[in-house]
Amino acid sequence: MTLGTQLLLVFLAFLSLIGVVMWFAFRERRLARAIPEGDLEAQRQADGRILGVVFGAAIGGLMLTLLTAWLVFF
Repeated sequence: MTLGTQLLLVFLAFLSLIGVVMWFAFRERRLARAIPEGDLEAQRQADGRILGVVFGAAIGGLMLTLLTAWLVFF
């Protein structure tokens, strides 16, 4: 497999990671609009789920960065 093909696969993995994060965040925000204003605990839980997915994706992005560096330099 050529380097260009490998980097294309890493790029597609990055795009799918970003797509999943955006889909989940928009879905969660849409569902959070149905939460009553006085239910602070449910609002905090919804925000926590979004933050968990975003920070999890950040770790995934760092792993893709390491994979890219390994592919290019080794």
